[in-house]
Amino acid sequence: MKRPGSTLHAFTLIEVLISLAIFALAAVVLAAAYLNVLGGYQAVARRQQGEEDWKLVRTAVLSESDRAKVEAGGRLPLADGSNLHWTAKIEDTAVADLFAVTIHAEPEIAAAGESRGREHRLLLLRPGWSDPVERGKLRAATQQRLAETRKP
Repeated sequence: MKRPGSTLHAFTLIEVLISLAIFALAAVVLAAAYLNVLGGYQAVARRQQGEEDWKLVRTAVLSESDRAKVEAGGRLPLADGSNLHWTAKIEDTAVADLFAVTIHAEPEIAAAGESRGREHRLLLLRPGWSDPVERGKLRAATQQRLAETRKP
């Protein structure tokens, strides 16, 4: 029973239910945005780790002076405890002492049917890898081409 002269201010049940629905909708939207941010951070971290792995493989290839060892490839331990298996294919070019090296690397933890391997192509100047006879032939051919282009 109402007392005369007093006014009671309160929310109705419908108003409370509508405000709870709006709050729940806002919470769902914010949670989805937060999960998207976390997913983005994880993707960046994976991409950076992949780039670090490639730096490690390139360093291994560039630091090896023996052509046979580079062509044989190898395994490199990674920071996460797994191994990275890499192989290299070396091709001669038309320039003396210049070689086209195609590196293929793949983590050993890849699931069956999943290929996470990558290839990278480098041009390396390695005089130690050249056959002296072939080097002489390539240099002579290059000198001849230069002499022909210099003639008026």
